[in-house]
Amino acid sequence: MERLTDVPESFIQSASADSAQANDYDSFAQAYSAENENNLVNAYYERPAMLALAGDVAGRRILDAGCGSGPLTAALRDRGAVVTGIDASAGMLALARRRLGDDVDLHVVDLRHRLPFADGAFDDVVASLVLHYLEDWGPTLAELRRVLRPGGQLIASVDHPFVAYTIQDPRPDYFATTSYSFNWTFNGQSVPMRFWRKPLHAMIDAFTTAGFRLSTISEPQPDPAARELFPDEFHDLSSKTCFLFFVVEVPPSSAGSDD
Repeated sequence: MERLTDVPESFIQSASADSAQANDYDSFAQAYSAENENNLVNAYYERPAMLALAGDVAGRRILDAGCGSGPLTAALRDRGAVVTGIDASAGMLALARRRLGDDVDLHVVDLRHRLPFADGAFDDVVASLVLHYLEDWGPTLAELRRVLRPGGQLIASVDHPFVAYTIQDPRPDYFATTSYSFNWTFNGQSVPMRFWRKPLHAMIDAFTTAGFRLSTISEPQPDPAARELFPDEFHDLSSKTCFLFFVVEVPPSSAGSDD
């Protein structure tokens, strides 16, 4: 699910959050969706980067894993993909349904559980700013690989580890997998959030252990159009780390099959 990492300081209430109630997107779905609809980080940086890495998607069967209210789903559909969206938040999916109508299949699904799809059901999976909600990527990546056809690819974005390890003071052990929490504030509503950070080598190991082959690691630039729209923030985003993007592939079978 898309997440604004460079949150203005006014959005962050404290450095701690109630982890038992954290990440309840149902409680602030509307406010969150409105916030990232046209902002700099999501609309002019993260989504364009995901679409660029996806390339020509016309006719491809794509699973949007953690689709939220559906802005990336809609962009893929508009480029000719046959998209299925899943998210753990029913509230976010209700907004996605309003955006997408009835021509996109949507399911409430927790990525920590088995996916309700057949083996090899998709040509591609996009996972936009969702993996960093998970302590253990292993079971989720294994399921995403299962539902991809041979030769299919997973395109994923996560908080850049160099950013995530600067959030807590004192700075935690970079080589350890650790959680961090804080409160976001949207329109005066405070919501607790919790994320997991892991070093770069652990991310790559998780992909390869799940059977993926690393194709691309990307640290893209924001859309140049954002320079005039966000003159104060553009320089910071274009000169500092924010998110890290991966393209990993399912190796073709020995027989070269392509469902």
